[in-house]
Formats: sequence, C-alpha cells, structure tokens
Amino acid sequence: MSKKQIILIGGGGHCKSCIDVIESGNEYIIAGIIDTEDKIGESILGYKIIGCDDDLKSLRQKYDYALITVGQIASASLKTKLFEKALNEGYILPKVISSSAHVSKHATIGRGTIVMHQVVVNANANIGDNCIINSKALIEHDCVIGNHTHISTAVVLNGGVCVGSHSFIGSGSVLRNGISLFNKVVVGMGSIVLKSINDSGMYLNNSKNI
Repeated sequence: MSKKQIILIGGGGHCKSCIDVIESGNEYIIAGIIDTEDKIGESILGYKIIGCDDDLKSLRQKYDYALITVGQIASASLKTKLFEKALNEGYILPKVISSSAHVSKHATIGRGTIVMHQVVVNANANIGDNCIINSKALIEHDCVIGNHTHISTAVVLNGGVCVGSHSFIGSGSVLRNGISLFNKVVVGMGSIVLKSINDSGMYLNNSKNI
C-alpha cells in the first residue's frame, strides 16, 4: 500500500517532533510544510516549506491530508484556529500515532491528534480532536481528554481522570485518579494534582500539591 501524502501546518520546534513520529510509521509521507510567507523555500529536517496559511485553499486541490504541527503551552487559540481553517478547506485531519506508542484497541483517538513516542493509552480512554499526547505520557483507563489539549512529556493521568478542552498539563505532572479539570486549565510542570479544578486558569506547583 502506498503512503498517503500529508502536509504539516506549522514549522516550529513541535513540527520537528511530529516529523519524527510520522517517519516512524508507514502510513504517511510528508509532502511539505506550511509556515509564514517569509520562510517559503526553507527546509525543516529536509522537508520544504511550500506555502503559508493563505495557500491552504489552493493546496487542497493537490493534497487531501493535513496535520496541525503548531505547539501549545499557555493557549490553544492558534492551534484551534488552524485546525478549524483546515477543516473548512476540506482537509482530512487524521490521527497520527508513533510506532513506539501503545494505544489500546478499546481507546478512542480524535481527528488531528498526535500520539508521540512511547506513549501508553489504556482501555476505554477517550481523547478528543487536535490534541498533543507527548512523549512517554501515560493515559490510564477511562480517562477523557477534551479537544485541543496538550498532555506534555511524561505526564501520568491515572484512571478516570477528565481533562477539559484547550488545556495544558506540564511535563512530569501526576493527576490523581477520578479527578476532573475544567476547560482552559494550565497545570505547571511537575505538579501533583490531588483534587478537581473547577475553574479555568493557571495552576503552578511551587513545590506544593494542587
């Protein structure tokens, strides 16, 4: 079976990690990258920047598949905007899963979500659209993750955790089983979250449990 051509929307540091994930599999070949107009013609890890956001409409005539490869920390607004633009132009935004990840056959992964190297997603987990599940994260059974959310490197979501949409969980954080986080929550790196968070906002560890 021949590989499907896919374009990557966003040429920053996260894009490089996405390239590595795509190259680890056998489903897609990268046709090019979309970034700002002044960078057209440059290359990222050997792949050309072939256009800017304004070119997505015309490029749709040639390419069916796209992936949003913009990173996300404090805000998911740009990532969300690009996702919606790509959908409106008629692109298919597939889930992309590293060959080194384990995703249970009983889990659900949404459109445009990338599951990166050495991630574990266990049974009955439900991950929304346009999410980043970053390297070595553990998503336990029955977790629910909303759309446009970034679960960063080596995060542990214990069983039944719910994380709202447009959220960010910083590297190395651990969330107690059964708790829920509201939409647009930012949890600082290395936090131990023991109770539900019912309001949007930034929650920093500062060497204390949340």
